[in-house]
Amino acid sequence: MIQIALRYLILACMLLSTGVLAENSVGDEREARSMGLALGSGGAGGLAHIAMLGVFDDLGIQPDRIAGSSIGAVIGALYAAGLDAAAIEDIFDDFGGSNLDALSRMMRPNADLGLTSLLRLGLGDGGLIDASGFLDFIAGKIEARDFADLKIPLEVVATDYWTGEMTILDSGDLFLAIKASMAVPGLFAPVKAGDKLLIDGGTSNPLPYDILAERYDLVVAIDVSGTRKRIDGKEPSITEMLFSTFEIMQQSIITSRRLNGDADIYIKPNTEGIRLLHFNRIETILEQAEPAAAELREKIVEHLGLEN
Repeated sequence: MIQIALRYLILACMLLSTGVLAENSVGDEREARSMGLALGSGGAGGLAHIAMLGVFDDLGIQPDRIAGSSIGAVIGALYAAGLDAAAIEDIFDDFGGSNLDALSRMMRPNADLGLTSLLRLGLGDGGLIDASGFLDFIAGKIEARDFADLKIPLEVVATDYWTGEMTILDSGDLFLAIKASMAVPGLFAPVKAGDKLLIDGGTSNPLPYDILAERYDLVVAIDVSGTRKRIDGKEPSITEMLFSTFEIMQQSIITSRRLNGDADIYIKPNTEGIRLLHFNRIETILEQAEPAAAELREKIVEHLGLEN
């Protein structure tokens, strides 16, 4: 037994001297540098996520898992299904002529054919808008129908209306989960899932980086909860007040959560002047997001030790 132990000891010393064990240690270190990406809630301002995903594409890296809330769940699902940032941008470019910048425009009888036609009115089920047309459109762009079909693991955040608690959806029907996560109260109908009635994830966790924090070495959080700017002599309209109040609520939740522990990389793109339904302003949104994308690139390169 002693002779066998001595042989293993000698073998280990030889491996160390040749660098085999050292190489394995480096490999383990690299493998341990896993990354989680949180894509937040923020209506059309969430199109800024596309610019952030473009950074990952340019650097040739992917997150190991994505957590998304509301619009973050929509874009996260497209990316997790295998689409790159450019392909996702093309999808939302198709909405450019929709005039979907406010409910009043959306309900005009002469509104342009676009996202307006995809979001049919659904007044009888707890929401002003029926999102099924939009979801059908998105479904036509990817093959995935179930979480198991995704190339990157995804967690979708929704909120249980009855308890007010966050609900994490990561298995089963992908589009049912997306529909629940984007169910903005009053706009889209809530989604029944077992004994739960699910509404927009932004009402409980608009930036779900915290659900990734304990599992990944590097957590990146993209906050698209919006900003407001005072304009002298101009009072906000009723729709502005409605949607901006929802933004304020989300910002308060994010601020509170960040006090208890922040993401390793926190980025907040400039979404000034972008309202909840401004999907026809994708060019402006992506242009405003460029400085944040540059900041994200710099921080990822620094954290991962990549060549810029």
